[in-house]
Amino acid sequence: MNGSKISVSKLVVIPSLITLGVTMLRLVGELNNWHPLFFSREAGGGGAIVGIVWLAFVFAVWFAVKLQRAGDVFSRSGKAIGLNLGALLLCIAGAVLMVFDMQFRFGLYQAAGILVVLAALWVMRMAWPAYWNIMIVYGLAARIPVIVVMYLAIMGDWGTHYDAPPPDVLFDDKMTEFVQAGLLPQLFIWVPFTVIICGLLGVITAAVLNRRKPGAAAV
Repeated sequence: MNGSKISVSKLVVIPSLITLGVTMLRLVGELNNWHPLFFSREAGGGGAIVGIVWLAFVFAVWFAVKLQRAGDVFSRSGKAIGLNLGALLLCIAGAVLMVFDMQFRFGLYQAAGILVVLAALWVMRMAWPAYWNIMIVYGLAARIPVIVVMYLAIMGDWGTHYDAPPPDVLFDDKMTEFVQAGLLPQLFIWVPFTVIICGLLGVITAAVLNRRKPGAAAV
């Protein structure tokens, strides 16, 4: 971790297991038709209360606090927040390009979107490398199980939000649906969402804590 005082694996393992548990709970709830307010089966999840997206914000702050207290934090808050905001703008632009035609077909726009999102992740890393390392590991740990569930759900027609196709979109076959509506969005929209958007909250939290320290470095 480039000199970081905190082990990434030790910090991420418990949050990752909790996130996996919520993913499994969500799947069981949908398969058993539990209340849609908590376990919506609509495409995209329908904003259901039980979901891992909410956990990402909580753990983003928790990771930031742990690093800040260990002294493994940026010295210039303004620069860190500015880089994170730049990464956020790039991330949004990349996501828009990826779904530009709303047909989830891989082409020029989607390829360009992936490149822009990767650039956004690179910019975010410059804001706070030690934090980025933790967030990218957690983001992948949270989303890889979802990718596996989506594959199984799409192939098996489970009737959950994991295999609900986007509205008015027809795919040539199930594998194409999995890659276009499952694999690529999870890797290049939801992982960056975790690292950059949720990470912004962590960077701001660390900046506030830095300012409270006696003799904190100037912004």
